[in-house]
Amino acid sequence: MASSSLIAVTAAIIAVGVGAKVLADRFQVPSIIFLVTAGVLLGPEGIGAFVPWIDPLITPDSFGNALPSIVGLSVAIIVFEGAFHLQATKLREAPSVTLRLVTLGAIVAFVGTTIAVRFAIGTEWLVAALIGALLVATGPTVITPILSVVPVRDRVAAALETEGIVNDVTAAIVAVVVFEVIITGGATPAEFVVLFTERLGIGMLVGAVTAGVVYYLLRYVDLSPGNAPQNARLLVLAGALVAYGGGDLLKTEAGVAAAATAGIVLGNLGVPYEEEITDFKGDVTLVVLSFVFINLAAILEFDTLVGLGLGGVIVVLAVVFVIRPALVFLSARGDRFTRGEKLFVSFVGPRGIIPASVATLFAVQLADAGMTEAANTLVGTVFLVILATVVFEGGLARQIAETLDVIPMRVIIVGGGTVGRALADRLEDRGENVVLVEMDDEQVQRARNEGHTVHIGDGTDMDELRAAGGDNARTVIAATGDDDANLLIAQLVESTFDPDQILSRVNDPSNVDAFEELGVKTVSSTLATAQELDNYIERPAMARWMNELGQVGDVQEVEVTNESMIGTSIRELGPELPGRSLIALVARDGETNVPDADTVLQEGDRVTIIGDREAVRESMREFHPD
Repeated sequence: MASSSLIAVTAAIIAVGVGAKVLADRFQVPSIIFLVTAGVLLGPEGIGAFVPWIDPLITPDSFGNALPSIVGLSVAIIVFEGAFHLQATKLREAPSVTLRLVTLGAIVAFVGTTIAVRFAIGTEWLVAALIGALLVATGPTVITPILSVVPVRDRVAAALETEGIVNDVTAAIVAVVVFEVIITGGATPAEFVVLFTERLGIGMLVGAVTAGVVYYLLRYVDLSPGNAPQNARLLVLAGALVAYGGGDLLKTEAGVAAAATAGIVLGNLGVPYEEEITDFKGDVTLVVLSFVFINLAAILEFDTLVGLGLGGVIVVLAVVFVIRPALVFLSARGDRFTRGEKLFVSFVGPRGIIPASVATLFAVQLADAGMTEAANTLVGTVFLVILATVVFEGGLARQIAETLDVIPMRVIIVGGGTVGRALADRLEDRGENVVLVEMDDEQVQRARNEGHTVHIGDGTDMDELRAAGGDNARTVIAATGDDDANLLIAQLVESTFDPDQILSRVNDPSNVDAFEELGVKTVSSTLATAQELDNYIERPAMARWMNELGQVGDVQEVEVTNESMIGTSIRELGPELPGRSLIALVARDGETNVPDADTVLQEGDRVTIIGDREAVRESMREFHPD
């Protein structure tokens, strides 16, 4: 292809990818839906197939022999970006479920899918195993966009994200080993394990070394004072690519493990300019994700899918309705996941970029080796499952979550000014699902730049409050600078919706009575400022500690629902609480008291926990597992 045409194709793909992201944000669905659709329309099976005088924009020859390398580097960036977000604190949200999903769950997916493919399609065992290995992977490319529009509880998000990242790596390596066995001839189970361990070990070693070098450069080398953030971003991007390239050079597909390891290590070391690096990586990932998904969808031949016949449909149904639910319920047994959360994880596990890209690469090599039927079965089955799960599970993820009631009840803050954004920061930091309602363009922009979810609209309009999630709101807070507007908001909410509580900011203390007549809890800006100043005069140590609340120390109130703690005394519970945390207050039957050692907790009690931030959060999960 001529260079000018190649430039035009690349530019068009990037433009379509950005458009897909905008549409996804507008309609609150994962961007992958639009990317796959765009790829199909731009390829030989799209518009050109029905309008003869329009040539397809993307063909299998558009990028020639360079496509596998481009896809490989793109995968490195995508995997690294997902792994960078995998914080150790997230893993503590659901450690047992996460561990079982990437071990027991992966084995169930591999074995179950292999058997389904073998008997439904009738291919040979090794080809079925290759397909089974690839379809273990879900991946951050499909999970992250879903979680961005479906704000599930932290433990559910942690399990899905970790499963996607880890299983991407193991699935790719297992698939490579199976592929080598197909091409070179049989291997004993011991040899199989050795081949897998070699790739995983080499990848982890290369990734860890690369991460160490990048961390050293970021932390201890002057990256140019005037341009350090930009240099830090570029250095991390180069590190991701070097880790992938180095691992892949030593062993095929060890690069995926290297990129993932480098991302996990750097993401948990607390590198300088982390916020700038995260934003930059997100933008780069959007570009490469668009490129890969659109290209792979464009070169897909639908005759290959149709050729699978009823067997292909049976495999899809088995993967979605039998194998996936089975592995999830096995992995989440005995844990604090609710039935609805288990079903959500079961039916929101779309396959992503790793199986698509690796299957395409293997199919070319199988065809070159004279194994055309195996190549068609591989590509057809993998892409059929990807398309079905992406379109239905990805596209309907929000509806599935709402039906299963797994989206935490919202906190709506009307007013995206300084007060509203500061409050949203605190609530989101402890896992609340917060929506700001604001109509001022400047405030909307500021709130979005700070990472908040914003509904653009007039908070004094009932329809706008409903569109922001008023029917599903646990708490509504009127935080504008106008007392009349706040009073109207409180009246609308109290008469229309059924939140647990309505709170309001009151700017003029003389208006407090009007709010309290509605049963609205108020905070007067004047009185709160006076109280804070008084704290610094009379209680300076507490004032300093409270000023850093949520950063180092924390105070949280939670209902006691853990049956093992009901009927237990403070004396017995105290030594068992995590880290440096303690029970400061117990609220029961409308009264709040400082407990003594012999106070016995009862069902429905609300305890106030004070201590180090992480210890308090862990204690909250123990008292209230849900």
